[in-house]
Amino acid sequence: MADRVGNGNKHARRAARLLARVLAVLTAASAMALAGPGLQSAEAAAPCAGRLAKSLSFATGELRVYQNRQQVCAVTLARNPGPRRPMSVSLQVRGDHAETDSGNFRRQAGPVTVPARGRCVKATGAVSGTSRSTGWILC
Repeated sequence: MADRVGNGNKHARRAARLLARVLAVLTAASAMALAGPGLQSAEAAAPCAGRLAKSLSFATGELRVYQNRQQVCAVTLARNPGPRRPMSVSLQVRGDHAETDSGNFRRQAGPVTVPARGRCVKATGAVSGTSRSTGWILC
């Protein structure tokens, strides 16, 4: 009889462990189903539409220029996101005024867009006083 009681406890412990594992998997799956799609799409989404046409790194950040059939878009990203600091991005079509986004940001300045089908553009990005410019590109 002692064997039956011992086996019963053994089976109960095994069933409890299995139940705990199943609950852990279901909890993780539920959390991913509720939060995952939003997080994945936010992280995977580029700041601008189109293909990456130019990327320039500098000591405090990176300037990225994107291009599609209708427009050119630029964004400046901080190398180390964190506290707010002065950042800017500007995008200019040759012969026109520059579109600019500047201020104190944690992660990025921009995006800024301009219609630029078949025209040269110049992009400039700055983070904490350090800047980089593309010169005239996409001509």
